Amino acid sequence: MGQKLPIGIQSFEKLRKEGYLYIDKTAHIYNMVTEGCYYFLSRPRRFGKSLLLNTLESYFLGKRELFKGLTIEKLEHDWTEYPVLHLDLNTQKYNSPEALSTVLDEMVTKWERIYGSDKSEYDIGRRFQGLIKRAYEKTGRQVVILVDEYDKPLLQAIGNVELQDAYRATLKGFYGALKSMDGCIRFAFLTGVTKFGKVSVFSDLNNLNDISMDAAFHDICGISEQELRDNFEVEVSELAAKLDKTIEDTYVALRENYDGYHFCKEKLPGVYNPFSLLNAFYKDEIGAWWFETGTPTYLVELLKQHQYDLSRIEKEEVVSDVLNSVDIASTNPLPVIYQSGYLTIKGYDREFGLYLLGFPNQEVKQGFVRFLIPSYTNVDEVDSGFEIRRFVRSLREGNIEDFMERLQSFLSACPYELEPQQERHFQSVMFILTSLCGYYVDIETHTNKGRMDMTVKTKDYIYIFEFKFNKSAEEALQQINEKGYAEPFAKDERNLIKIGVNFSTECRNIDKWVISDRL
Repeated sequence: MGQKLPIGIQSFEKLRKEGYLYIDKTAHIYNMVTEGCYYFLSRPRRFGKSLLLNTLESYFLGKRELFKGLTIEKLEHDWTEYPVLHLDLNTQKYNSPEALSTVLDEMVTKWERIYGSDKSEYDIGRRFQGLIKRAYEKTGRQVVILVDEYDKPLLQAIGNVELQDAYRATLKGFYGALKSMDGCIRFAFLTGVTKFGKVSVFSDLNNLNDISMDAAFHDICGISEQELRDNFEVEVSELAAKLDKTIEDTYVALRENYDGYHFCKEKLPGVYNPFSLLNAFYKDEIGAWWFETGTPTYLVELLKQHQYDLSRIEKEEVVSDVLNSVDIASTNPLPVIYQSGYLTIKGYDREFGLYLLGFPNQEVKQGFVRFLIPSYTNVDEVDSGFEIRRFVRSLREGNIEDFMERLQSFLSACPYELEPQQERHFQSVMFILTSLCGYYVDIETHTNKGRMDMTVKTKDYIYIFEFKFNKSAEEALQQINEKGYAEPFAKDERNLIKIGVNFSTECRNIDKWVISDRL
């Protein structure tokens, strides 16, 4: 049997006292508390933010015994106890301004029972401000403030301008107390999924140090490759036996499915999703554990609302301002998708200051794309797996007529309100299809002028597709022949099939395709 895995455990004290595995991140904690005062960290959900804050709470409460054997035990000598105000916004459903006000009121009231209150403090911001001051005066020590998932109300109100404005006004006044009571504060740390820079939540807190994209803290949450190999030797061995793989092949499978998160421009090793990794070991199975705990419904709505071309999603280049800020009025859904963990940094162009984005791993890509199917096609989520299997089977068996008929059916859900964007809808559906089929067969897609639109390779077949819009399938096939798209496969013994396809905006679907064998 392996060690006790801390799945879902966010209490550092429980984790340490009951013998659960802890990946030592205390060197990062020591660096933060000795080098600065105000911090913000953005990371995807279930990435260890809550445990990090809870660890900070135990540290500032002076609970030295919990840190025995960890790096910080050798670095810290004082272990001073400070008053800690720990606010968790993660558990509430925020569907009205009153919901947020109730949560803040309950927390402040609890602290006021300890440190006192003042009837002249008539709003939540002033009460929080007075509370910090009294905690400092009563204990003689500066206050530590920890806020977990500060942005949960804002995320739940995406698309609702009125509710967003109400939450923004409440949070701005509440967090403004941190700036006004600077002399009473020893340390403040706020976490969230997104950074709502353009909605002015932190406009009064301009001394907040955002470490979300700092190379020094790139692995403060999550698990590195070295940490995986140092801490999970038994678990990897057991998983390898269950999957009937070698140890190294099992590491490759884990890397492909759960690694690949990058949070800075520097070329540093990727970070594993801790939730998925721990569940894979606990259940002895490579599964979509992280994706299944929260479906990206609001992200899909953003994509559809802004008529985003899905075929661009794995090759987007953006400046840092786009990644670091979420604006409710923006027509760009990428910041929320990136900060939610569905896209990550794949590269950085220093000359132009551009970040290249892409899916971090197979778990996220397959889960996200599969979730898109009901929103872009007439196939529901339950049947999507069966439908993809039929597509793959048609390709493997050389039944291209069946493949094209199914593609027609896939495209038949193009809504009338998207008539001006039918070409984009077609490209999005093709991205969904190729992404999912590409998990089982070799699919390459190209968009540069003069290159084939799509090539599919199976054990026995090579397919070359060329797509046209409001032209003709014959013209598409002619382009394949004239530009010599089949020439790279001249010596390949597999059956080569060329398919010219035309999409008609009049019928809002593929109106014709023509098929030709190798010439």
